[in-house]
Amino acid sequence: MHFERLNNLAPGFRGAFLAVAAAALLAGCASRDSITVGSVPDDYRTNHPIVISEKEKAIDIPVASTDHRMTKIQKVAIEGFAAGYDRSAAAPVTVMVPSGSANEAAAGAVAEDLVKAMKRNGIPRSRIAITGYQADSAETAAPIRVSYVAMQAHTNQCGRWPDDVAETADNKHYANFGCAYQNNLAAQIANPADLLGPRKPGEIDAERRNIILDDYRNASTEKVGTIQY
Repeated sequence: MHFERLNNLAPGFRGAFLAVAAAALLAGCASRDSITVGSVPDDYRTNHPIVISEKEKAIDIPVASTDHRMTKIQKVAIEGFAAGYDRSAAAPVTVMVPSGSANEAAAGAVAEDLVKAMKRNGIPRSRIAITGYQADSAETAAPIRVSYVAMQAHTNQCGRWPDDVAETADNKHYANFGCAYQNNLAAQIANPADLLGPRKPGEIDAERRNIILDDYRNASTEKVGTIQY
């Protein structure tokens, strides 16, 4: 429409026409795909990140005052603890024996057996140190504490409840959400360095690979599912 014809319209019609035209132009300029709906900004991996740092790994071995040798339960406990020891790092291991407790004599005897058990499980004797600590009471049986420091994957402390979990008006996770999951995942990581980068590829057993492929090619359809790998 020419401007001369627009000027001939009544003022009311002319204002309405300009408003409609402006709206149409704005609608044409808008992009329907320009709006991206993002996720909730409080990701549990951000709130409870898995980090790698130096932490103490420790186990308390209970000792009865009547024990004279390492028991089967104590043997299983110390062997399981020694299984997680990194022999390449060869971190010093501390065996803390209680002093002034009801089981002081028994703990000293069991501590020697614990050292021998750790030595059999690959921990050098030169890396094991026996020390003592003062027990809280002479009437109770104090445990033997075995510990060493190593790099470990872990998260922050769980159990934080600063707000009411029923307050969900902002559609965000509560503070403790995902913490237990992250802690369990970190505990299952055998080598924390795997979080920093991939390992070097291992050697390929080409001979074994050829055997498997030959068995697959030569097997009948009925026997393919029964090949022993």
